[in-house]
Amino acid sequence: VAHATLADDEIYRVLSANQEVSVIAVVGTRIVADAAARHKTAPTATAALGRTMLGALLLGCFKGDDETVQVNFKGDGPLGLVTAISDNTGLCKGMVTNPLADPPLRSDGKLNVGAAVGLGVLTVSRAHPEWKSPYTGMVPIVTGEIAEDLAVYLQESEQTNSAIAVGVSINKELEVRSAGGYMVQVLPFASDETISALERIIPSLPSTTDMIADGCSAQEMAERVLGELGSLPELATRYTPRYGPCDPEDLRVRMMRALASMGKKEVEDIITEQGKVEMTCEFCQVTTVFSEQELLAAK
Repeated sequence: VAHATLADDEIYRVLSANQEVSVIAVVGTRIVADAAARHKTAPTATAALGRTMLGALLLGCFKGDDETVQVNFKGDGPLGLVTAISDNTGLCKGMVTNPLADPPLRSDGKLNVGAAVGLGVLTVSRAHPEWKSPYTGMVPIVTGEIAEDLAVYLQESEQTNSAIAVGVSINKELEVRSAGGYMVQVLPFASDETISALERIIPSLPSTTDMIADGCSAQEMAERVLGELGSLPELATRYTPRYGPCDPEDLRVRMMRALASMGKKEVEDIITEQGKVEMTCEFCQVTTVFSEQELLAAK
């Protein structure tokens, strides 16, 4: 069986030809696989974490300079907290409390992300270095399947009518086969004809993961979403999703700061008992070792 070559990870934003609809499409197979490898997630946890990261990319990219968005699903399911943070250029990272959560498949044979997340609260926080405090919106988790919940959030907290699809497909080897999604936003002055066209096009599309598995790029996915409405590729914007920020030197500085905030006696006790300290970043799972000399400096 011939397998399609997967498109590179990319986030692509474009307007419809009549400039009444904005579409952001993301291919994120590699960034989701990277997250799964870092966190050693079970298949359902991979799907939940991947969908949340893709959602954060769709909400966070192409915003103002230095703006970041954090998406938290805090449900009562076995996953615990699922978190993803994205900046405006495609830099994204995520974590899940219980990476081994893997409830039984749904009756249709699909991963049961809704059961893994459970019911609870979805919180989305937008932050900027120049803002006094983040803008935070909270809505109840409706399905736990991620995309529907994000659409409810956008409608209720940001008064934005959106269609969102995010998906992560796992193959028989339990690896990420394909991952991606799109967000469609109808601009306030859109005509009834445009809305009718979208209502006809979007339900007829294959799943995002099937489109990507068939070799669809982010641009091609956006063009399929817009269908006969057409697009303005000459005005499009692109970014490449990357996992992070997890620069080793930056991590050392942050962790050293955390050590320095501990009491002098605590640091001395650690030196006596272990002679070193190992600290692991909960987002990137990189472990940094601090020697006795560095610990003494931190005192």
